[in-house]
This record gives sequence, C-alpha cells and structure tokens, in this order.
Amino acid sequence: MADAQIPDKPALEGLEAKWDAAWQGQGTYLFDRAEAVRRGRAGVYSVDTPPPTASGSLHIGHVFSFTHTDVKVRFERMRGKSVFYPMGWDDNGLPTERRVQNYYGVRCDPSLAYDPGFTPPYEGGDNKSSRAADQVPISRRNFIELCETLTAQDEVTFEELFRQLGLSVDWTQTYRTISDDTIRVSQLAFLRNLERGEAFQAMAPTLWDIDFRSAIAQAELEDREQPAAYHRLAFHKSDGSGDVFIETTRPELLPACVALVAHPDDERYQTLFGSTVRTPLFDVEVPVLAHPLAQQDKGSGIAMICTFGDVTDIVWWRELDLPNRTILGKDGRVLAEAPDVIVTEKGKAAYAELAGKTVFSAKKRVAELLSESGELIGDPKPFSHVVKFYEKGDRPLEIVSTRQWYLRNGARDEVLRDKLIELGQQMSWHPDFMRVRFENWTNGLTGDWLVSRQRFFGVPIPVWYALDEQGERDYSRVLAPAAERLPVDPTSDVPAGFTEAQRGVPGGFDGERDIFDTWATSSLTPQLAGGWQRDEELWSLVAPFDVRPQGQDIIRTWLFSTMLRSALEDDRAPWTDAAISGFIVDPDRKKMSKSKGNVVTPADILHQHGSDAVRYWSASSRLGTDAAFDPQNPTQIKIGRRLAIKILNAAKFVLSFPVPEGAEVTHALDASMLATLDGVIRDATKALDAYDHARALEITESFFWTFCDDYLELVKERAYDRSDVGQASAALALRIALSTLLRLFAPVLAFATEEAWSWFNDGSVHTAPWPEALGIDGDPAVLTVVGDALIGIRRAKTEAKASQKTAVTRMTIAAPAESVALIRLAEGDLKAVGRIAEITYTDAEAIAVSGIELEQQEG
Repeated sequence: MADAQIPDKPALEGLEAKWDAAWQGQGTYLFDRAEAVRRGRAGVYSVDTPPPTASGSLHIGHVFSFTHTDVKVRFERMRGKSVFYPMGWDDNGLPTERRVQNYYGVRCDPSLAYDPGFTPPYEGGDNKSSRAADQVPISRRNFIELCETLTAQDEVTFEELFRQLGLSVDWTQTYRTISDDTIRVSQLAFLRNLERGEAFQAMAPTLWDIDFRSAIAQAELEDREQPAAYHRLAFHKSDGSGDVFIETTRPELLPACVALVAHPDDERYQTLFGSTVRTPLFDVEVPVLAHPLAQQDKGSGIAMICTFGDVTDIVWWRELDLPNRTILGKDGRVLAEAPDVIVTEKGKAAYAELAGKTVFSAKKRVAELLSESGELIGDPKPFSHVVKFYEKGDRPLEIVSTRQWYLRNGARDEVLRDKLIELGQQMSWHPDFMRVRFENWTNGLTGDWLVSRQRFFGVPIPVWYALDEQGERDYSRVLAPAAERLPVDPTSDVPAGFTEAQRGVPGGFDGERDIFDTWATSSLTPQLAGGWQRDEELWSLVAPFDVRPQGQDIIRTWLFSTMLRSALEDDRAPWTDAAISGFIVDPDRKKMSKSKGNVVTPADILHQHGSDAVRYWSASSRLGTDAAFDPQNPTQIKIGRRLAIKILNAAKFVLSFPVPEGAEVTHALDASMLATLDGVIRDATKALDAYDHARALEITESFFWTFCDDYLELVKERAYDRSDVGQASAALALRIALSTLLRLFAPVLAFATEEAWSWFNDGSVHTAPWPEALGIDGDPAVLTVVGDALIGIRRAKTEAKASQKTAVTRMTIAAPAESVALIRLAEGDLKAVGRIAEITYTDAEAIAVSGIELEQQEG
C-alpha cells in the first residue's frame, strides 16, 4: 500500500503539472503492444482520433469533444483493454496557407527561385494587412518552409494544452498530415484508386475560390445570405417578332449566355421552344429550350443559361449538351479575349469594356450599358438570396472550367452508393440519429469527389504527363511511380525512363503541380495512425478501429470520405462505432466560430478553474447535444470544481479512519450503502458501454452527494469510536466506497481522483480495474429511509432555531411500519449524528419528525 502524505488542506492547484509529469514518466498511457499481441484484436480498444488543424489556436469546442472521447478511453483502459489512442496534427490545407500568409506577410509565387536566406517581413501580430497586394511574393519552397515552421510551433502549443486537459493520449503515437510517412500512405492509396479505376481526371466546370485560387469540393461549401438584385433584360426574337424578357442576378455573365430555358409545361413559352433569340448588347443567337428544373414562378419563368453562373447552369449545360463560353478567369476577372461567337463591332466593343474587371465592376458596367441601349427594363430590384461560399473563404465562389482529379464516391455509381449506406447501417452511431445525416449526404451527392487543389502546402499528386510533339500534356498518358519510390514530388522528381533534361520539352514529360485536398489525406487517418502498408501487425491489431469521435458538422467531409476510402480499399467500414459531439454555442445559442468572433479559447478557462472542472462541464453533455458556454458565468464548470474539491476532502476524511485487520461489513447501514453502490456501478458501466458518459457521471455524482451528505454524517461517530463493535464495519465500508467512487469518477475527474488514489494505493487509478459489483447482502432501502429520517431531524432543528449540534432529549419520528423497522437497524448512527438521547415512533404514511424536545442548556 502507498505511504503517501495526505496534505493538511487538499487543493486542485498544481495537480495538472504534477500528474502529467508522473504519467509521462511512468508510461501510464502507452499502448502495450506486447499485451495486445498476446490477447489479439478483441483485447484492443482503438481510437481514430480527430487531428486538429494546426492553424492558430484550439478553441473550447476541442476541449469539449476531446474530453468525451477521453472519458470513454479511460473507461476501456480500466476494463483491461490495451488502448490505442494516437494523436494526429492536420498541417496541410488552405487554412494553414492562409494563416502563414497573414502571419508572415507573404504569398507564394511558384515562378520565383528559392532564397535560402529569406526572412519574412512580419512575425505574427506585426502584420497589419492580409491583402495579397501587401504580401511579399516568395518561392514555393520558401513558402512551404514557413508552413512547416509555423505548424510545428502550433503543434507544441496544442500538445501542451491537451496535456493540461489530461487527455490520456499515447504521445509516442503521433503523426502529421504532411510528413514523409503520411505523403507515402496518401500517395499509395491514390495510386491504388487509380489502378482500380476509382480515380480519374476530367475537364469540367469547377467551383472555384478566387482568393485561394483553388477548386473547392461539394463537401466544403457553405451557404451564406447575400444582397443581390434582379435585372430585367430584353432578348430579341430572331424572327423580329418581339422581345423575350428574363430576370437575372448575374447580368455580367451575359457574354457567356448559351441558351434561354423554361419549364416544358409553361404555356407562356410553348411557341418559343425550338426557336432562337439574340442576346442584348452582344447580339449572339442562342436557342430557347425546355427543362424541368426551370422554375415557372421565379421571375418571368424563363432564365438565361450562362457558363457558368451557378450549379443549375452546370446541370443544364450537361443535360442539354450546350457549348462552353466561360468568360471568368481563375482570378475572378473577366477574360481579355471575347468568346468567338461575339462577332459584331458593337458586341466586341461592349465586351472590351468588361475585360479585366472584377465580377462586381463588370456587373455595374453591364447594367450601365444595358440601360444606355434600352435593353435593361426598369430599375434593378434588390433582394437577398443564398450564395455558395468556400466554408473558409471570404468571397462567393465562381464556376471555372478546369482539369481536376476526382474519386468516385457513389454520386454516379448506384452500387457504390448503396454499399456506403449499408456500411453505415452496420455501424453503431452515438446518438443513433446521426446516421440519418450520413445517409442524407450520401444520397444527395451531385458529383464525384474533387480531390485536387491548386495550392502549395500539401501532399503532391504523384503523377507526371507525357508531352506530345508540340510540348503539350497528353492526358491519356499518365505516368505513375512504383510504390517503392514513394513519396515523390513530381515537380522535382523524375518519372521512370526519363531524365531531368526532358522536363517540359516536346516528347518529354511534365510533373503534376496540384496537391491533394486536405480531406483526401485526412480520409486516411485510420491508415496513417494504424500502420497500414508499413506495419501489418499493428494494422491487424487496431483495424477496423473501435470508434471514430468527431463533430457533427464534418460528417459530410471527414466521416464520409473515410468511409469511402475504407469501402474502396477494404470493403468494410473503418470503425464499429461513431461518436458524434454536438456544438458549443454562445449564451445566445449561436454556434461558436471564428467568423462570428464568439470563439472562446480554453487556456484561460483551464488555468482559472482547473482541468477537472472543465472536464466535468464537457462530460455533463451527451453526445450529439449542443452545449451553451458563457465564459462570464460558467456555472457548470464551477459545479465541477466544487465536486473535485469535495472528492479530495472526502477522501482525506475517509482515510482518517483506520481499517482494522480482518474487518468485515456487518452493519445494516454499511451493507445498504454498498448494495446501493453496486447498483451505481452496474448503471454507470452500462451507460459508458453505450457511450453515454453524461448519464454515467450523473448516476455517480448523485450517489456521491448522498454518500457525503448522509452516509458519512451517519457513520462518522461510529467510525471514530474504536470501542464500538460496528467501527470496523464502518471503516471498511468507507474505504471500499472511496476506492470504488474514485474509480467511477476517474474517467472524468482525472487529476483529483489520481491525487486521492495515491494517498492509499500504489500505481495509477487510471490503470486500476474498473469496479465491479461486490454482491454484498444489503438492503438499499435502509440508506434511503435513514437518509430521509436524517433530513427530517435537520429540518426540525432548523425550525426550532437550534444548531445542528444541539442535543435532543427526545424525538418522535412518524413513519410507516416498514420504514420504522429499517430505521431501527441504524438507530444508533441516527442518534449519534443527531445527538438524540431517545427516539420514539408513531405510525404515518410518510417519514417526518413529529416532535422534538431539545436538551435544556444551563444558564
């Protein structure tokens, strides 16, 4: 048994640093691989941990959701599982690049040469502007070096905070989404997709962020309300018989108009279908067509199809087999060269006034030109509507035709889509209704997964292209490396059979410059953490993983994409369970986000209130349930702190009663308390098995306060009195209860329970066995009834305006006969705590103190 010093005044301060150092030094949370091998996959509990984005600071939502996982992990560890609990860092991607641009005041220009002595103009808060025009252009290599430097700094800060929070992560099992190992795994997985025909390249309209200069996938979209205006334009019938009026919010795309479209059942336009009209300003002949997606009750019921104004334009363009007249470049400005169908001098002159302008400026100028020509009917009508944004972008997305890489995801493959739905149904979801969100997303996919990005800091797409005799890429001749060559960077490495001298020359090759979308790498977190294709023993021990914990907002991205990669590669779900946390919302019930400016960073909260208090607040919320957080009045955190302090004080008090050798539980009240505790163990265990940490905490905490407020008060006199035949029973029952409660609370209150445990045990409470029901023969009703009687005694003294320490000559308790029988079993304890000389009983339907006679004080 431990011979630890119990402090005179137990406190929470300093416990985080003390026990983090101890856990690290003792290897408390290391994955015991040898034991895992001995016991096999059934003896392992593996976690596909969310890798936080290393792009700034963690927020209170990370503390919230990671605590949920940690509670379950600690529970499984105490139940004897070899826990595989890694941590990854999501380094690459657009958020990291933006942070580097703003932090250092730079932007990447791949045409520039590497400068080995480059020093960034700003460092952190010194950068006063994030505008590209104010940022210093640097080479791709210089830019990537800054990305690596800053993310490495962020990761150190993140790990320190997670350690302070008490996450029981095995910090020897970490990975970065931009390391050589990660690049190899990501590239290998893609090459296998390519070999099986699941990866392909296509030239197609693409949602494009003009600030990041990159394609954006469907899963990364965000709808935002934006101001707009309807412009009523006059198209001229080609036969000269009059005009057709349409209403549009995108008059600047008039040069890209390829058709007008109306609903096939719209009687107003039946005679127009199959005819042509000429566009205002540019005088281009376009057909009038029918399509069921046209909305009869929107505007004039007939719309212009432009390449491309929105996603519906893409559908019409594909299904109606229309030409592509893209006029917007990747910078969001109108291209210099007009579409070749604009042939009139007037049309060319009008287009020349738009060339080089932003969408906003071009819209304004087109409206002016249309007004001058008389083809703008009336004034624009302002309104607001929903527009597509990249979830991390600042300006509306445009649609640009580009060549991109895709992965098949079930959008056009019914067999694959059904397979994904089936795998989702085979999993357990916590809460179960989150499964519907996955199914709705899967069934609602409109296109394959766009996985290429026109950025710099990420995993290179591992292919080259043969060049034809004119030096142009031959996209039918994709050159892929052998697996043993990975990782590769096509911009600097050379494909087999070629030399560097053949790069960019006719008959030679050109390397792919695009990188993978960050989700294309993050979709492989089980493979990255679990040793796929590099440590097959580890992979067999941990995969498929037991749980994927994550937020509900990335079901469509991270969860879906990981499910897809696992289905394509292994024909199975990557985990058996998915644990989905809710959002953290502010006091007005608004989701916290950086864009809203209502994010709370956790460092100050942890320092002010202590980690156990914050863990308690987190664990009090069920999975899938949003939790409000008010940093000015964190009530639940204060309750958690009070509980943690009470645990320390209660442990000190219980340990003050020595347990005699050979002691047994013989007293009815002690047996009743332990029988009640058996029920707590069973219920809390059942809740944690079902990922209901909040219920487990609620059950345990409720009993703990009964234990402290009632049982401890009732037995303390007997536990002190070594002459009492019941002393040994009380002391032993108290020690058993303390040991059990510390283990029940340990997954949530990691530091306070470890501190108290160390006062009377060797080893860590977090590797101690999870408590099991003792099966002591006791009647739980005894503790309940005697507790009710104690409450009545306290109330009677209060109503008599007497101190609780005031002696009582006689007290009458009214109660049903069966309750009186139970009270008599603990009458000695009740008399001792109430300082009562004599108790009499009368019959009643409910327990109440019906009479009290206080001892007369001298003087």
